[in-house]
Amino acid sequence: MRNVLIIGFVWPEPKSSAAGSRMLQLIEAFQLQDYHITFSSPSSQSNQASDLKGLGIDQVAIELNNASFDTFISSLQPEIVIFDRFMMEEQFGWRVTEHCPDALKILDTEDLHCLRKGRQHAYKNQVEFNDTYLFNEVAIREIASIYRCDLTLMISEVEIEILTQKFKVPEDLLLYLPFMLDAVPAHTQDLLPTFNDREHFVTIGNFLHEPNYQTVLYLKQTLWPLIKAKLPKAELHIYGAYASQKVNQLHQPKDGFYIKGYAEDANIVMQQAKICIAPLVFGAGLKGKLIDAMSNGTPCAMSKVAAEGMFAELEPNGFVEDDAKIFAEKASELYTNEALWNIKQHQGFVNINTRFNKIKHQHALISHINSLNKNLKAARLQNFTGRMLQHHNMQSTKFMSRWIEEKNKHTNF
Repeated sequence: MRNVLIIGFVWPEPKSSAAGSRMLQLIEAFQLQDYHITFSSPSSQSNQASDLKGLGIDQVAIELNNASFDTFISSLQPEIVIFDRFMMEEQFGWRVTEHCPDALKILDTEDLHCLRKGRQHAYKNQVEFNDTYLFNEVAIREIASIYRCDLTLMISEVEIEILTQKFKVPEDLLLYLPFMLDAVPAHTQDLLPTFNDREHFVTIGNFLHEPNYQTVLYLKQTLWPLIKAKLPKAELHIYGAYASQKVNQLHQPKDGFYIKGYAEDANIVMQQAKICIAPLVFGAGLKGKLIDAMSNGTPCAMSKVAAEGMFAELEPNGFVEDDAKIFAEKASELYTNEALWNIKQHQGFVNINTRFNKIKHQHALISHINSLNKNLKAARLQNFTGRMLQHHNMQSTKFMSRWIEEKNKHTNF
């Protein structure tokens, strides 16, 4: 049986984040091809972590800056190694190359970190996002990691365009791979709660993710008062894992503003709501809350950042607007207009079934990997920049890691 090693930034938590769901989708794609999967991570496991053992996946805790990883990977000898975000490639990529030089190295970006960080910095400075913010230190590290890998999985076509147009990354190093989802058949659509069975607004997102927290602040301070003035009986229910004190203190029932905390079942939460509200002020990648909403027949009120990469040429399952006053007007209309609501609900099902078809994207992933494996030496010859970066990274990162390892040994005495 062929081996796939996944080096996770964290242990997957599908109920807490879209990244956790994405990881399980990747795992399923490889399991369907009879790969044996080992998931490893240097992070600690939380109570929300998925039961990987129950899925037939080996779990191995690994350490940063420790030669024990060398022994582990030399014994495993995986055919494919997947790095969950560029930080894991930085830490372990040189060790993989040193001990398993023929392994196919795949980077899963989750989202383009340099884009999210750049937008966050511009938002903090209250200026319009531009290339000055995009070409940041994270971009240098992330693009280098992309070159050092044989293939990088990109969740958004918009981010592929940024990499190829702004950073001149060769297209053959990238593969578009969005969320891979089951279709929502007509009989399932018919069983979902209708317009009159639902009430209130909902949003959901892991509060460790800074864009989610900043969006809640924007809702509290600016947007929700405008919506509440138009819809006095409406409530906003905010769900998310890891709600801190600064989040919980925003709870204000008299204003219809409820911090609900961890959602045990996002599907139930979405099915009870009339509208999913997602006025993200910065961010990147695809938004799991919008996927959950469309799958459960809940129209969305979105900012441009939230909608980015979701719909392509298709109509959105709601509206996209950044101006707060116009946003509130459109939200009120969508909340009260049953005919419009039904049209947008249907469009959500069209999007899920068309753009995120699991079978289509699983096939594209495996087909691309099989083709790349057959021509790996030739592909690597074409990627001279990657070879160059691999050489220098192996020297600098390797010896820094060895120095930390020796330092830790002496500290432990």
